[in-house]
Amino acid sequence: MAKWQSAIGRAPRLEPDADISELRQRYSAIFQRYAPPPADAKFQEAQLGPAKGEWVSVDRSSASRVILYFHGGGFIAGSPQTHRGLVARLCDHGFARAFSVAYRLAPEYLFPAGLRDCVDAYRALLQKGIEPSAIVLAGDDAGGGLAFAALLAIRNGNMPMPAACLAMSPWIDLTHSGGSITANARNDQTLSWDLLFLTARQYLKKQSPADPYASPLYAAFRDFPPLMVHGGSQEILKDDASRIGDKAAEADVPVSVEIYDGMQHVFQAYPDVQEAKVSLQRLGQFIRQRSGRVHASAAQ
Repeated sequence: MAKWQSAIGRAPRLEPDADISELRQRYSAIFQRYAPPPADAKFQEAQLGPAKGEWVSVDRSSASRVILYFHGGGFIAGSPQTHRGLVARLCDHGFARAFSVAYRLAPEYLFPAGLRDCVDAYRALLQKGIEPSAIVLAGDDAGGGLAFAALLAIRNGNMPMPAACLAMSPWIDLTHSGGSITANARNDQTLSWDLLFLTARQYLKKQSPADPYASPLYAAFRDFPPLMVHGGSQEILKDDASRIGDKAAEADVPVSVEIYDGMQHVFQAYPDVQEAKVSLQRLGQFIRQRSGRVHASAAQ
């Protein structure tokens, strides 16, 4: 195990009655380890329709290529601010600008409130005259799950599909049926089954974890745009990433699933790691190829 991973250490097991403040502290500890944004990154608070968030751009950003980003944090934690470094680097590699959505969090706002914010942000981009072919949905962890749930809602709502969708270590199965949940229990230095279980309970309350809008693994991927998913071989959500490949293949949707050997959950947030550099380069290439050939340097 690499030094940066072993230094993280595994948090103690959560008690079944752990409250929301303790769960959010766990996620906050994760976010605090993420690398800061690059020096050329710029952030501007904004709103798309009813959805709040911020525009993110770097020197290489193109005004004609937009990433609609949904941050991780188990649906209960995180913000555009906690993920600034990750989003800015994705913009840099993708020659894009991003709108990072500050979607509503549980338990104050239960499922599907956050998803509605994500879809509303996409609808607002279209209303602003931005072509669907210029938009890529993206997210990590729970935000990766929201990206796929948003695709489902966009398709079912007869809205035009975005150019593509990408996810880093997505959480798409709140029933926790993947074998890696137990197989990687000792390897995952970031997440644990108890954290996911308690977090999902805060998000869903008494609603079904198998609802396709909560767990897109149970949705049909028919008519989805091209997909790219990256995960780590050591994380308990590895099978969530892997099974997206199967779902896309069943629906004849172009997909690339890459599992990076020895890597942990959302390893791209540690950009000095060689595998993170490779992953971000691959994701950036995917964004550029799928959302047009505009390379002009421009802010929003």
